[in-house]
Amino acid sequence: MFYWFLKWIAIGPVLRLIFRPRVEGEEHVPETGPAILASNHLSYADWLFMPLTLPRRVTFVAKAEYFTTPGIKGWFQRKFFSGAGQVPIDRSGATAAEGALTSARRILEEGELFGIYPEGTRSHDGRLYRGRTGVARLALETGVPVIPVAVLGTDVVAPPGKKFGAVTRPSVRFGEPLDFSRYDGLENDRYILRSITDEIMYEIMRLSGQEYVDLYAQKAKELAAKAKDEAKRAERAAKAEQEAAAAAEQEAGGADDTDGPTTDGEDRRAAS
Repeated sequence: MFYWFLKWIAIGPVLRLIFRPRVEGEEHVPETGPAILASNHLSYADWLFMPLTLPRRVTFVAKAEYFTTPGIKGWFQRKFFSGAGQVPIDRSGATAAEGALTSARRILEEGELFGIYPEGTRSHDGRLYRGRTGVARLALETGVPVIPVAVLGTDVVAPPGKKFGAVTRPSVRFGEPLDFSRYDGLENDRYILRSITDEIMYEIMRLSGQEYVDLYAQKAKELAAKAKDEAKRAERAAKAEQEAAAAAEQEAGGADDTDGPTTDGEDRRAAS
């Protein structure tokens, strides 16, 4: 109930009024029944704007910590995230990834729409990165269609590292459902899982127009951070070298001043 209150009364109307999001291909999303919405991930605002364009509820998984924080703050946090269409990762699994899939399977078994970001984390530079195979495993285990989604402009509304950027009109594009029933029974074949995931990422790339990078987003972030640190160290080293050179030049100039020309009297005494 709180989800619909936020969507149609508290938050949704404000977002529609200010940002006026565009939507394309919403007819590809079924009116009833389960489906996986596999989207690119440019901003934390993605999970606000994509569900806003559909009449149905879209559920995502979120860190369990959002639902277990004690006190008044924790109560409000639980209310907000559950009301915004998020459920905690099932911690009964061996890993967080397995727990997320367990929660997702439960949502799909209830006939709901489940939203997932195959990249696993937000893109730090606007490019589309390699998808993780959890979306493929989920599709094969549940037998539900995968609908590729491209959300654009949210990285302007809320750029990486910032809470808010600028007002623009985000766009949400839904592609045609992808059916992977031809791979039934092969959910443990890693080559099949990779092939399915790559097919999904290709459709997302086609919808979004993003440049594709065959590298996991998390690894790309780590490499970018490392390169930034190395650039800063090189800049500091170059600055220190310049300062040392300037100090040496100043010292040499001071030495030249002490050994400079003598007075006329001194010159005459030296000549005699």
